[in-house]
Amino acid sequence: MNKKTFAIIEIGSNNTKTHIYEGNKLVYENNTTIEFKKHYKLNNKIYADDLNALYNVIDETLKYTDNINIYGCSIFRNISDIELNIINNTLLEKYNLKIMVVTQEEEAMYTALGCYLNIDYNGNICIFIGGGSTELILVNNKKIITKLYYDFGVVDITNKFPSLKNNIPNVSFDEVYNYIDKLIGNINFKADLFILAEGDHLYWYNNANYKLLENTLYENENQRFMITKQMSDLYDKDALITSLDTIRARSDNPIWFDGSRAMKVTTNLISNKINVKYIIPTKINMEDGIKDILINIQLGV
Repeated sequence: MNKKTFAIIEIGSNNTKTHIYEGNKLVYENNTTIEFKKHYKLNNKIYADDLNALYNVIDETLKYTDNINIYGCSIFRNISDIELNIINNTLLEKYNLKIMVVTQEEEAMYTALGCYLNIDYNGNICIFIGGGSTELILVNNKKIITKLYYDFGVVDITNKFPSLKNNIPNVSFDEVYNYIDKLIGNINFKADLFILAEGDHLYWYNNANYKLLENTLYENENQRFMITKQMSDLYDKDALITSLDTIRARSDNPIWFDGSRAMKVTTNLISNKINVKYIIPTKINMEDGIKDILINIQLGV
C-alpha cells in the first residue's frame, strides 16, 4: 500500500468519523453513527455491538490503507484503564492498532486549529465544539484569548428531554433553553462570529432545507456558508415545531438527528449570550487540526 496514504478515525460519543488522505488530498470521508455514550450509560461499559460497528469502520478503511490513526474522545476519556486496555489488546490482535485517547482540551485545541489557522479575520471568533462535551474557544487574529469547558453535551440534553427525538417533541424551546442556560451560566466575552465545529452542522441545515448564505467575510473551502443571527433564531425555534421524521427521511443517516434539536438549542443559547452577528456552520473536526502534523510525518518532512 502507498505509505503516503493514511487514515484518521475519530471516535466520538455518537459519531465515528473517517478521513483518508493521499498526501494532503482528502480521498475518502465517512460519518458512522455509533452511540458509544448512550449505550455506555445503559450498561456501564462499552457495548459489544458498538465495538463491532467500529471494527466494520476499520475493515472499510483497510481497503484504502493500513496506515490508520485512531483517536478516542469523550466517552473513552471516562472508561477505566482496565477496560481501555482490553479494547486496545483486541485491536492490537485484530489489526495491530490501538486507540489513542485525546483529552478534552487536546480535542478542543485541534478542532479550533482547524477552524482558525487558514482564515483571515481580525475580529473576535467564538468556536463551538460540541458532541459528548461542550467547549468554547475565543480567538482573535489567530490567537487564543480564552477557553471554556463544560462536561455536558447533546446526549445529556437529549436524555433529559427524550421527546426531542420524537417527530414533534412535547417540550418547548424555552424549557430546553432555560435548562441549558443553568448549565452554561455566564460567559464573559462577546464575539462577532460563531463557528460551529466538531460535528457535521451542514448536514442538519441541508436536510432540514434551511437556506444558507455564502460566506462573504473570508475565503475558506471548509467554511463556505454562513447565516445571520436573525436567521439562526428563526431556524432554531422552528426545529422544535417542524417534523423531524420528514427531515430524517431526506437523509442517509436518520439516527444522526436524535441529538440535533439539543444541539440547535445549545448553540442558539450561546450565540445569544455572546451577541454574535453571524454563525458559520461547518463539518470541521479534530482531524482538521492534526492532519498537517500527520501529513508531515507521512511525507517525512
